[in-house]
Amino acid sequence: MGSCKSPEFGSPTREKTLKTCTRFSFFLILYLFAVDARAQEKLTFSYAALGGPNSIWNIAKDLGFYKKRGIDAEVVYIVSTTLGAAAVLSGHIQVGMVAGSGVVNTAAGGGELMAVACFVNVLDYELVVQTSIKSAEDLKGKSIGISRFGSVTDVAARAFLAELKLRPGEDVIVRQVGGAAERAAAFTRGAVAGFLSSTGSIYLLGENLPHRVLIRTADLKNPPPFPWICAVTTKSYLGKNRENVKKIVMALIEATHYFKSNKEGAKNIMRKYFPSANAAYLEDNYSATVRILERVPYVTRPGMESLIKDARKTNPGIKVTVNDLVDDTIVRELERDGFIDLVYGKK
Repeated sequence: MGSCKSPEFGSPTREKTLKTCTRFSFFLILYLFAVDARAQEKLTFSYAALGGPNSIWNIAKDLGFYKKRGIDAEVVYIVSTTLGAAAVLSGHIQVGMVAGSGVVNTAAGGGELMAVACFVNVLDYELVVQTSIKSAEDLKGKSIGISRFGSVTDVAARAFLAELKLRPGEDVIVRQVGGAAERAAAFTRGAVAGFLSSTGSIYLLGENLPHRVLIRTADLKNPPPFPWICAVTTKSYLGKNRENVKKIVMALIEATHYFKSNKEGAKNIMRKYFPSANAAYLEDNYSATVRILERVPYVTRPGMESLIKDARKTNPGIKVTVNDLVDDTIVRELERDGFIDLVYGKK
């Protein structure tokens, strides 16, 4: 690069040189400002539940994993995967935690969501009920609470009822109640006889509230693969901003590794965003989550295929395939290029 050293005073070229340097400095400032603007691009991400595997979204923010990749991240809590899917589809959220059920349901309505990575590919829920309910027969004629129809809690509830040989809507009423706190509150005041709870959440009910776990995911004979904690965006955003999406997946992989390798640090961040969580909940929830977080976050294709088949039972006109809803090229690229081995330490 040329020098802007000024000629001696009185030199006929002094004025011309100064003008050239001034213009050069102006354009250099504009260039550096543009680079910095790109480096600090502001994006908004969402997660759909407190605690557990959803905490990787906040771990990535608090530990600077987004920032070091040039992303100024805002991370927001949206109470269910159904609402999260709508927010991503609207463009208000660039990449969000949306379960496979939300991706499939959106596709059934003509939406264009795409799952690019899944950090948990199995449901981890339990059905908490009143102590008087000791069997499936005792649950007949009563109601259980979920967040919203079409949400992950809805899918888990129907899997549990099928295992118990109970028919939703006939033997048991499934009610939309809201997030984890709202479901627990409805159970406490007796508005529902049971509710879907993530593992360990029973400890949030308080010592004086009688309850029992009627069935949990581990009780299922063949726990189905289920794309649960997934990074989801729109096809159009992925097509135009693939590098941004890749950076987000990289940050979440780093956050997953941190969760797996730093128990107390992960629990502290869970506590920060879920201040009502007690020590028993954090311990149990961490222990359950660390077992199911994926090291290499591919989306389970068999799980997505099962969701598509289930959706076709009520909407035979659905034409989408797994390839329409899953793009695993980013994860494949990160695995091939050694990024995941670098994060975890090559085995």
